[in-house]
Order: sequence, then C-alpha cells, then structure tokens
Amino acid sequence: MAGPRRRFVWELDWNLLRTFMVIVQEQGLTAAGEKLSLKQPTISNALRRLEIHMDCRLIERNASHFSVTPAGRRLFSECVALFDIVSGLPQQVEQLPGDLSGHIDIALASHVVCPFFDEVLAAFHRAFPQVTLSMTVAPSRDVAVAVANRDACFGVCLMEERHPKLEYELLYREAFGYFCGPRHSLFGKSDIPLSALRHEPYVSFKTDQMSGALWPVALLRQQEGFEGAVIGTSSHLEEVKRLIIANFGFGPMPIHVVEDDVRAGRLWRLPPYETAPNIDVHLVHDRAARRGRAESILLAELRKAIASLPLAERTYPGPASAQT
Repeated sequence: MAGPRRRFVWELDWNLLRTFMVIVQEQGLTAAGEKLSLKQPTISNALRRLEIHMDCRLIERNASHFSVTPAGRRLFSECVALFDIVSGLPQQVEQLPGDLSGHIDIALASHVVCPFFDEVLAAFHRAFPQVTLSMTVAPSRDVAVAVANRDACFGVCLMEERHPKLEYELLYREAFGYFCGPRHSLFGKSDIPLSALRHEPYVSFKTDQMSGALWPVALLRQQEGFEGAVIGTSSHLEEVKRLIIANFGFGPMPIHVVEDDVRAGRLWRLPPYETAPNIDVHLVHDRAARRGRAESILLAELRKAIASLPLAERTYPGPASAQT
C-alpha cells in the first residue's frame, strides 16, 4: 500500500464514516445528532473532519438546503457496504463445529451409569471433536464443592444437601437393591424372607444414613430392622462392590449398574424385590459461572436432553427388575 493511502487508513477515525452514513440517512445534521445521541456541533465537527480526510465536499448545506454531493453519494454507498461487512463479522468468524476447541472439566460421583447422558456426550464429541474433556470421580459432596469453586464446569452427583450457589436438575433416577457375593450363605437362593437379612453383616456407602444422600436405602434398612454389624464402607461404588463380592457382608447396589455382575455370577439379588428404594442423581451447575463456548454448549445440550426426555425414560432400571 502506497504511503499516502497507508496514512489515510491508519489516521482515519472509522466512527466518522458511521456518522456520515447516519447524516445522509437522516437527511440532516440535527436529525443525525438525535439518532446518535450527540449534539449538533459534534456532528458538524465530525463531518468537517471527514471532508478534510477525503479532501472533498461531501454535503452542501445551509439553513434551508441539504444535499449530498456526487462524491458524498459514492462514499455513502461504500459506507453502507462497509457497515454490512462489519455487521456480518460475528457470523463470519463464528467457529464451525470442527473448529471449536477448548477443555471441559466434569466432576462425577462414582460409577455414573446413564445411557442418555452418554448419548449427549457422544453427540457433542461428533460435533466438536477438537474439544477435550477431563472427568474427575469424587464423593458427591466433593463434586458439589468442585462446581461451586469452579474447578468443574458441572457435576453429576447425589444431593446430600443443597448448596446455595448451585442449581440442581434431576438427571436420572436409579433403583437400589440388596446383593450378596458368591461366598455368602444366601447366594443362589430364592424365596428368601427379609428376616434372613436382619442379623447379617453389612457393607455400604458412607452416605447410607438417614442424614445422607442414600437416606432411602437407610430408611428401608431401618424399617426392616437390619441390625447386622457394618463391616465396611466406601464412597466409591466399585469398592463397596468389591467388599460384597469378597463376602464382608451384603449391601446395596444400583440394580442397573450391576446387571452384568449378576449375569456373570459375581452378585446375587436379595429381597426386597418390589420395594427397592429410588435414588435421584442430579446435574449440578452454577448459573452465575462464566463459561467458555464449549462448556456452554455441552451444558445447554445436556439440559435440553433432560427437558425433552420424560423421567420414566431416565429411570434405571425400575423396581420391577428381577433376579436373572
């Protein structure tokens, strides 16, 4: 670019072009000032500065006359085209699905098994393959803290107690049943009365108490009078399952999560079969948090999926699931 043209581009105040375009559109300096919320002398000064930059007269005016010169008409056409270009810049630079990048941190309680959640993740990855995810497994209380501290974009967990900063949406519901391992004396038996469990050793989650997130499980245990010694506890599902299989005692498990273990002979379903307690698993997020575009899209897609899918289709597997 030649020297004078380069100086023109760098020295020109681009707001002068916008002001000139409005002057022509409003057919007057006073009307343009009202449209732009500027005083008339400011508009006059802007026009004068632009005419100096362009080195020509753009508008002929006096108390009773207003007209745009031929040079002014040509400049006005270019200003309109330029304004259209600038207006379209957000759409032009908007990232296409394959261009979107970023990283998303998600915090989850142990062994979240939710097919429709997996479908949302799969669809998101197909649309935005450059976005990376990290998923941290922690006790439900720690998941909520991570989201509140903005260490995670959102969390999936049980609700021990509602955090005042966070929004909770019911992601899915899972039915819990009681199970024992192959070394247990009740393994493989049918028609087991509930009374047979009342003094058996017990293993469970640390939240299996009336003040915890698994209070429906604790309530059933209390109602049925299960008084066996608690031999082991953990915050992680896999470790509770390990203790059950190792015959430290019987204990609760989400029915749909351990279906393969039942089929493989690693676990056996115990009563009650018809009154299995339901536990709600929540999507947890901070509405006030500032998020990147990738985070916002994934969270919006997940919330949309929750809103569009009836709870009955987000309930796993249902209390009617039987021993196989």
